Amino acid sequence: MSDSISIYIISSSMGITAEQLAKASIAQFDLDEFKIHRFTNIVTKEAVDQVLAGIPPENSMIIFTLVFEEVAAYLVSEARRHGIEVFDAMSPVLKALTRLTGKPPKQIPGAYRALNEDYFDRIDAIEFAIRCDDGKDERGFIDADVLLLGISRTSKTPTSMSLAHRNIKVANLPLVPEVEPPDIIFELDPRKIVGLTTDMTKLEEIRNERLKALGLSQTSNYAKDERIVTEIEYSNKIYEKLGCMVINTAEKSVEETASLIAEHLRKEGLIE
Repeated sequence: MSDSISIYIISSSMGITAEQLAKASIAQFDLDEFKIHRFTNIVTKEAVDQVLAGIPPENSMIIFTLVFEEVAAYLVSEARRHGIEVFDAMSPVLKALTRLTGKPPKQIPGAYRALNEDYFDRIDAIEFAIRCDDGKDERGFIDADVLLLGISRTSKTPTSMSLAHRNIKVANLPLVPEVEPPDIIFELDPRKIVGLTTDMTKLEEIRNERLKALGLSQTSNYAKDERIVTEIEYSNKIYEKLGCMVINTAEKSVEETASLIAEHLRKEGLIE
């Protein structure tokens, strides 16, 4: 028994999955010392032999994720022959999935990585949208794929999040007649700016519902016809000055609006 062990990660890809498993497992034990060594892109028996040659049998453990069955079987056989504890982190899952789907695994190293990169791109876009929501970070206007403008309750934030889930970096800025928009928006490429508007009746309905949800008086200026007309006219003047795309969201779902924006950005060559 020992309070000091070494774990050797052997993977046909980057070994991230096996390393995370190792760290999560080690956390369940009070060990004086542990070391993790990672060997990546191991796809041949010869590569397995080279790795095993440097692993002492005492206080060592191998955790592996090898997609080639023949190489994985060879590693298990050789590790046991050398008296090294070995654990296959992938085969049990692959076998279970094969039973469920009736399909064999592709045996492609790093297949998950491509999916993983897409996932992290999406997370980055979502974090960007949160950081640049409601005009909180004007620096993001430059880095954004698209800047959404609109008066209150024109679905800026929901549309931003819908686009972010498509890996599109979005910033949004509320337009208020009493507040001059920052000069930077007039310096941006107008193709990457989209103005959101709506119908007066629809906006009045939405704002009254908002006041009701907040427990506020529905006689507030926020939902009065005169105020709504003023705001819509003001935003339309800004859009005209910018020469940007304008979308009326009155009869559109958030997903429909997001799809129109994504299609526009692709057509203009601003996103892939």
